[in-house]
Amino acid sequence: MDLGIAGRRAVVCASSAGLGRACATELARAGAIVILNGRRADALEATARDIRDETGADVRTVVGSVADLDVQEALVAAADGAVDILVNNNGGPPFRAFTDVDDDDIRAGVENNMVTPIALARRVLGGMVERRFGRIVNITSASVKMPIAGLDVSSGARAGLTGFLAGVARDVAHANVTINFLLPGSFDTDRLQSGQSLTAEASGRSIDEVRGTAAASIPTKRFGEPDEFGAACAFLASDRAGYITGQSLLIDGGAYRGIL
Repeated sequence: MDLGIAGRRAVVCASSAGLGRACATELARAGAIVILNGRRADALEATARDIRDETGADVRTVVGSVADLDVQEALVAAADGAVDILVNNNGGPPFRAFTDVDDDDIRAGVENNMVTPIALARRVLGGMVERRFGRIVNITSASVKMPIAGLDVSSGARAGLTGFLAGVARDVAHANVTINFLLPGSFDTDRLQSGQSLTAEASGRSIDEVRGTAAASIPTKRFGEPDEFGAACAFLASDRAGYITGQSLLIDGGAYRGIL
């Protein structure tokens, strides 16, 4: 399917690895000009090289934390001042029991996972409305719909982002600008594998046993592949998805048992 975004400028935050990288790769495959972002220059450049080699796309990089105002400005500048597609993504807070969370933890979580993506949206929405095209895809978490113990800060911040931008989505829809949310469940990324390794170590079980038990709890009986997530992101960012806005798409293999 031609997604109709060849030549569009796409900023993908936190995209040197994991789900961000998967989104950037699929957008590059669709012909978009992709601006990658990450904290580690070596990892970022390696990812950029891999995507260029596979797709032949124009891939640019901006090193640094997306919460940094100078980095935000650099991301827009790297898109020649005209961001057509913004994929908001940022690392989530570590697992931590509610009793161990302090005020600084809460502030950092809200800053990284709510305030920062809103700030980026504010930077690009005006131009999107003027050009009569824009796609903002926010990577949040399945915990927005089904809170997970130990991820209270993440759940709260991402739910706040969803509530804030879902209202904005209706204000800009008339200009062919959409804002949507992707809610990943258990995808086989370094973050998931790292967490499972810690679980195995703490419980005295093998990593294979921990992974097998976790996969068995998902109706699909497997973890998601990052490419699957990237494909969903690329579709929501496409010209074909102009009638979808303000929606939260849960991608979790059926793990969430509700209907709403």
